[in-house]
Amino acid sequence: MLPIHLNATLWLDTLPKNGCLLFMSKIGFGFLDGKVFSRNIQRWARAARKAADADLPMLRRQRDRARQLKTHLDRLIHTADERLALPMIGSTSFPKPHNADWAWRPELWRGSLPTPGLSSVQTKSRLGDEVTLFHDCEFSELTLRQLRNQRKEDLAPYGLRLDVFQFDGSFLSLVVDIPEEGIKGLKRTHLIQMDAIVELEKPLEIFARLNIRNGPNTEQIVRELPLRSDNHRVEFDLAYSNLNEKRVERAWIDIIFERPQMNQVVLRDLTFSRRPRAQI
Repeated sequence: MLPIHLNATLWLDTLPKNGCLLFMSKIGFGFLDGKVFSRNIQRWARAARKAADADLPMLRRQRDRARQLKTHLDRLIHTADERLALPMIGSTSFPKPHNADWAWRPELWRGSLPTPGLSSVQTKSRLGDEVTLFHDCEFSELTLRQLRNQRKEDLAPYGLRLDVFQFDGSFLSLVVDIPEEGIKGLKRTHLIQMDAIVELEKPLEIFARLNIRNGPNTEQIVRELPLRSDNHRVEFDLAYSNLNEKRVERAWIDIIFERPQMNQVVLRDLTFSRRPRAQI
């Protein structure tokens, strides 16, 4: 009686054209481990060596099976290479201050959105649940699109591309809503940090404005992104605000683009963190 792995290998040879792949899909890849996998590799290697002298009907069957198997293997290798080379979807990994009590990457930069893009974007258009575009153009020549980051240095799985063609408005801003966790327990002793990875088609001034609604008032702190440095980071020190800690209701960040016409802006990553400031 032949060992089980030899019986299995011989039986695979007797399957119809699609039988081998169908059988493999049903039994799972665990079956291909060890001796059975080695036997199949040896069998295909032997067929390749003897192809020059094989009779034509046998060679035709082997070619058809090899092509079918190669199609699936090529697809697997392509998808695996792509997924393993890219930042993992859903990743929240990024450098944070050692004493941060809150850190966050918005959903647009973490995972795929149901609607990945918008064209002729009207004001107050939302991309996902946390990002809204505002402008005052009469005729919109703006597009927004979520894109998959593919550079090895990227930590965020996704990025955001903003294309601006003719621009007849006076302002353009991207608003990111800060979640409840970011404002819970917020105090004037806190520093809020925003880190961005930005690519520009041509030079552009970008400002970040933190807005915190507390009762009837809204505190605002504005900072310019230092785009000439490698580190596109701004910090908002709440000690210089008149924040009423007991009445904080919501917060959001305006990312403001100055004179954006005929430009492309790619936000490869956008992250936020919060930490208590050093006591003096």
